[in-house]
Amino acid sequence: MSESEVVRYEQHSDCIAVITINRPQVRNALNWAAMHALADAIVRAEGDPRLRVLVLTGAGGKAFISGGDVRDLHGDISEAAGLRQHDLMSTTLERLAALPIPVIAALEGATRGGGCEVALACDLRLAAEDATLGFAQISMAVTPGWGGAGRLMALVGYARAMDLLLSGRVVGAQEALALGLVNRLCPSGEALQCALALAEQLACAPRLAVRGVKEVLRGYLTLPTEEARARERQIFAHLWASTDHAEASAAFLEKREPNFRHG
Repeated sequence: MSESEVVRYEQHSDCIAVITINRPQVRNALNWAAMHALADAIVRAEGDPRLRVLVLTGAGGKAFISGGDVRDLHGDISEAAGLRQHDLMSTTLERLAALPIPVIAALEGATRGGGCEVALACDLRLAAEDATLGFAQISMAVTPGWGGAGRLMALVGYARAMDLLLSGRVVGAQEALALGLVNRLCPSGEALQCALALAEQLACAPRLAVRGVKEVLRGYLTLPTEEARARERQIFAHLWASTDHAEASAAFLEKREPNFRHG
């Protein structure tokens, strides 16, 4: 398999794209080539003005991403290599998280280590009922290094994050749902189909409002409270004056379905 094929970027429709980690022979573990290819795919998504939803998945059905590829990454056990990996992947995943559109992770089989960090950088996570997740970094004597520790703590709190990171224990899909690590469960083998169905639903929603929701929520995560409130105020006022809001109001009064697809 050539390096250009380790990550696939495909248009599912004119406004939905799918990024697939395509290394099923190693349970989609990320080597340097895959990390760079993932970074390139996210840049491609950033540059597509038609895109309304992005879906991430792993090839083969046995894993989303099983972490870093030990054979490739541990050929250089040096601080410089650690910094290089951190800088590449933390930047890549922050760009993924900062996309103005919803990003959905479709989780089948195993999600481990850095794969959990990639999943947590997505807005929504849909997991097959037999999927499993585990922060395996402790077994390699390291911490999460791609921004995942902060995202994990924001989702589950300090004590639960400590438990998951220090134990490295693997949790099943039901426990992951209860913890808030995933949002919805899907039948085994159908995580991608469920993610695409959700993507279609979101693509039909009012585009500016969908983007506004994400911008408001990220503001409360990343900004001082007063700045976040000011951003929310500005976004709400802008959306109130939008053609989408006018269409929604007219549709309500006329007892019909609104049309936001091309808004």
